Amino acid sequence: MDRFQNTGQPDWDWWSRLWPTPGATLRKLGLASGESVAEVGCGSGYFALPAARIVEPESVFAIDLDASLLAELAELAEQQDIENVVLIHGDARNLTEVLPEPVTTLVVANTFHGVDDQSGLVEQAFEAIESDGRLIVINWHERPRETTTVGGEPRGPPTELRMTPGETEDAVLSAAPFERDRQVELPPYHYALVFER
Repeated sequence: MDRFQNTGQPDWDWWSRLWPTPGATLRKLGLASGESVAEVGCGSGYFALPAARIVEPESVFAIDLDASLLAELAELAEQQDIENVVLIHGDARNLTEVLPEPVTTLVVANTFHGVDDQSGLVEQAFEAIESDGRLIVINWHERPRETTTVGGEPRGPPTELRMTPGETEDAVLSAAPFERDRQVELPPYHYALVFER
C-alpha cells in the first residue's frame, strides 16, 4: 500500500453526500449496458456495485490492494444480489496480468493522484482496454483541502497531491496514445476526464 498515497477508503455516508446517485454519475460518464468494466482502487464498491447493475450480465472487475475492502465488497454484492462483480486482489499497475481479459471501460476514481508511477498505470490501462474502449479518471479539483468539506470537515487528499484537469490530461496523454474525449464536472468537488483508446 505504500506505493499509493492517501487512497484510504472513506465511509459510504460521506461518499453518498458527494454522489447520492453513483449509478447516475457513471451513466453521465458514458457507462452503458453490455460493456465490461474494471475499476482500479475499487475499495468497498461504491462505484463497482452500481456499475455492475448498469452493465449486467457483463463483468465488473473490481481491483484493489486491500483484501479487507474486497471482502466488504463481496458481502455487499451478496446482500444486493449482484453476481457479476469479479474481485481481484492485486496491483493495478500490473493490469494486463491481473485482468483475465481486456475491458471496454476502465475507471480510476479518486486514486490517480496517489499513484507514484502514473505513467506505468496509464501504459497498463491502454493495454488492458479494448480497441475503441475508454479510460475514465475521476479526480478531486485542485482546491485547498480545507475548502472541500463534507459534513463540516475537510475531506479528500492533501492539497499538494491534487491535480488540475490539465495535469491529469498531460499525465495520461504523455504516457499512452489515448485521445481526450471530454471533461465532465462532478459537483461539488470533482471532475472526470474521459479518454478514448
